[in-house]
Amino acid sequence: MRNSLMTVGVIVTALSVAPACATKKFVRTSVGEVNDKVTSQGKTLEETQERVRQAEGRITEVDAKAAAAGDSATKANSAAAEAANRATEVGRTAEARAVSIEGEMRKLIFETVLSEDRGQFKLGKSVLPEDATGALDNMVSQLKADKKNVWVEIEGHTDSTGDKLMNEKLGLARAEAVKRYLYERHQIPLHKINVISYGEEKPVAPNNTRDGRAQNRRVVIKVLA
Repeated sequence: MRNSLMTVGVIVTALSVAPACATKKFVRTSVGEVNDKVTSQGKTLEETQERVRQAEGRITEVDAKAAAAGDSATKANSAAAEAANRATEVGRTAEARAVSIEGEMRKLIFETVLSEDRGQFKLGKSVLPEDATGALDNMVSQLKADKKNVWVEIEGHTDSTGDKLMNEKLGLARAEAVKRYLYERHQIPLHKINVISYGEEKPVAPNNTRDGRAQNRRVVIKVLA
């Protein structure tokens, strides 16, 4: 009888302890799984942050390369513009020299000067004045009377007022106005007319006086045979 009671007691004790052990084991297992997940997510977060840092570094590098490329393009454009300006200047110099050589090979018969001090070209203007057309008509009359095979060289000049490049353009416009008149009014062949602009480069009087500037604003027509 006593043995039976002890057996029953052991069984009851075992039954009461078993649920507690099972609960602790479950808790330990659950906590372990949670810790593993936390650790895994922490690693994933660190990896993501590292990828972000690398991406930011690449973006910074790309921005730097783009800025450098922009600077290089700007420098290249400036160099190209400078080269174009130099080529233009060389072209003008070569043209002027060619005209000069051609003029040296021919004999100067006479020349006519149209300048503001004689009541002709005005400051900043390229329109051919009436006084200038009269002088040109007289010149052509002499050419027709001589009946020589001639060439006409027209030089445009300005004073030193204003921009140098603009003065070159103004001198050319004045010379072209004379050329147009000789062709349209007197039918002088265009291939026998050379036009060149010296701008402010060849003054005949000082540019520091009003009178001198008026003399420098001129067109010189040279008749060569």
